[in-house]
Amino acid sequence: MIHELGKANSILNQFIAELRDEEIQKDSMRFRRNLERAGEICAYEISKKLDWIKKEVTTPLGIAEMSVLKEQPVIATILRAGLPFHQGMHNYFDKAENAFISAYRKHHPDGSFEVQVEYMACPDLNGKTLILCDPMLASGHSIELVFKALKRNGVPKNIHIASLLASADGVEYVKKHLPNNVTMWVCAIDEELTSQAYIVPGLGDAGDLAFGNKL
Repeated sequence: MIHELGKANSILNQFIAELRDEEIQKDSMRFRRNLERAGEICAYEISKKLDWIKKEVTTPLGIAEMSVLKEQPVIATILRAGLPFHQGMHNYFDKAENAFISAYRKHHPDGSFEVQVEYMACPDLNGKTLILCDPMLASGHSIELVFKALKRNGVPKNIHIASLLASADGVEYVKKHLPNNVTMWVCAIDEELTSQAYIVPGLGDAGDLAFGNKL
């Protein structure tokens, strides 16, 4: 199942517009904050699909019966571009466990590249709800490799993938190569994916825009 959150008019679309805007992108702090805001909105929407229980809360004037999360998710983030998006998620799921994993493109002289995963810090995932967040879902290969790496720490009962932007090809790839119980949350879907696996119109390199250019 896929939820495209930007289809409905909401303040989310203002944040996406600013993230795409090459003039506003010059302010890296604004870029990071808008990624964080988008992460917060995704967290709010995902929270509606989690398990809830009733709990009695004592107020100064009595007892209130409230719905609270039955259990906290694990939020997994792909370094480094995913950090601001992850922070938005963690602002709302503030008691959640967290996982961090590296995935980067290793380029070859002929112009081709392969995605490599080299670092992971992750809690036990068995029977838990996993939220895997990465702002850009291009070809889908990174998400697949990261998920396979995370599975070494256990099999989650529910899996949510959250992205700011995705390509249509990437969405289809995830549907074919990840388990059927994956729910995707995407703020916007762009139709074009270049031969170098860049989303068009996209927004550019989210990691560079958030944290500065890399060699």
